[in-house]
Amino acid sequence: MISATNRFFFTCLIILFSACAVRSFSSINNNRIIGCGTDTGNIIILKNNEYHHRLFCNKVRKGSSNPYPRTGSGSVLSKRTVSFRGKSLTRRDLTRLTTSLGDDEGMNERKREKYIKKPIQKAIHKFKSRPGTYLLIPCVAAVVGWFTNWLAVQMIFYPVQYRGLSLYRIPEVPLGLIGWQGIVPCKTRPMSEAMVEMVTTQLLSVKEVFQRLDPKKVADLLTPEVPKLGQSIIEDLMPSNRPWSWISDVPKSLFVGLPSQTVELISHMNHSFLKDFTIAMQQNIDSLLNVRNCVVDQMVLDRTKLGELFQKCGSKELDFLTNSGLWFGFILGLIQMVVALFWDNPWSLSIGGGIVGLATNWLALKWIFEPVNPTKVGPFILQGQFLRRQKEVSAEFSKFFAENILTSKKMWFSILNDPTTTPAFHELFGAHLTKFAKSVSSGLGVGLEPEVLKLAAVKAIEKLPNHIGVLHSYVDEKLQLRETLRISMEKMSSAQFERVLHPIFEEDELTLIMA
Repeated sequence: MISATNRFFFTCLIILFSACAVRSFSSINNNRIIGCGTDTGNIIILKNNEYHHRLFCNKVRKGSSNPYPRTGSGSVLSKRTVSFRGKSLTRRDLTRLTTSLGDDEGMNERKREKYIKKPIQKAIHKFKSRPGTYLLIPCVAAVVGWFTNWLAVQMIFYPVQYRGLSLYRIPEVPLGLIGWQGIVPCKTRPMSEAMVEMVTTQLLSVKEVFQRLDPKKVADLLTPEVPKLGQSIIEDLMPSNRPWSWISDVPKSLFVGLPSQTVELISHMNHSFLKDFTIAMQQNIDSLLNVRNCVVDQMVLDRTKLGELFQKCGSKELDFLTNSGLWFGFILGLIQMVVALFWDNPWSLSIGGGIVGLATNWLALKWIFEPVNPTKVGPFILQGQFLRRQKEVSAEFSKFFAENILTSKKMWFSILNDPTTTPAFHELFGAHLTKFAKSVSSGLGVGLEPEVLKLAAVKAIEKLPNHIGVLHSYVDEKLQLRETLRISMEKMSSAQFERVLHPIFEEDELTLIMA
């Protein structure tokens, strides 16, 4: 016997279940059951003023009575008519609808057969008939990817001079109407200027660096050269083919006959002159040395030099740019193979080859420089390949720059020949030389004309390169440019460091990708 409580409980469950069933079929989202076909197993539902149907799996039991009239197609209606969009639908309309829904199922099946099953079967058949041909596609794509990337790298640095017909060409644009010049050789001037701007504003203080020189040491090194320089100037002023050429030997005889105290005094004056001049140069180095012109003039004179610097700093990135085309091309070639199996177009391989060339170049460039800052993606930390080598690149850059660009010899050459700094040096040197010459001549009781002193100063500046060679090793060692540049570069932010190498790709990035 079931107690009253249990009967009430089961009654509630039955009512709840029935309510849920009715709601699920007739009231969810304003759906209403229109009719069902017990033979076809379809339920027709009016949902948001649109017809839908569901598979109805519960068949009417054998022998069970059906209180609703049945149509010829097995449709059972809960109502004689149903209103839809202001129109009444009869049982016949619903019967047609039920039949059409059955047709829709068949149509969907035919579409799946046509657009999914048959193409897959056809692709499998094509692959089995010529497996070697299709397996060759990713291999060829790998070779194409490698070659296009290799060509892009060569186009960055070569040819150094424009090759082609100079029918029409825009200055500092690598691509002419018919011809090409390497991107770096073509754009040496703007690239060098950008690099010098970075060096002088972020890496190096010229005035601070030159303060490291010891004026006394510089004077010690140059003191023996002053008598040689003076004798050379006198020989130029008194040529040997003139009748009075014997006068040029007077200084030698005069110095030999002077008392030792006088010689020591002159030597002391000579040392003081050189020491004071060195201090004056340190204080005015910004007006005496134009680092921008010093570097840019060298780069423009030898356009291979900037390319050599970039190749040393970015050797691994350039190798990666070339070699990545191989495996990027292979991966894209697999996609190209699948496309060829499903798409019977004679241009598919040509189009795919072009896409492979573009994509491999683009992917490689992005991989080198992006992301600029370390970015965490899951358990991985991603950053551009070049930026991860900041310490290594800093060492290479500073070494090349200190040993090939900003050397003592190159800086002295710029000081003595740069039109923007030569007048300031001439004025400074002439003032100190005149002061020294007057001191010496007054001590010897000899008077010198201002014109002679001025001419002697010009001759001395002309001959300085032959006598300052004794300074180069000391200056290069004392300035410590290599160490200074390296430390400064290592301290740069990722965004700042990225500008060291990226400009050579940015100048004609589209051209490189199209290559």
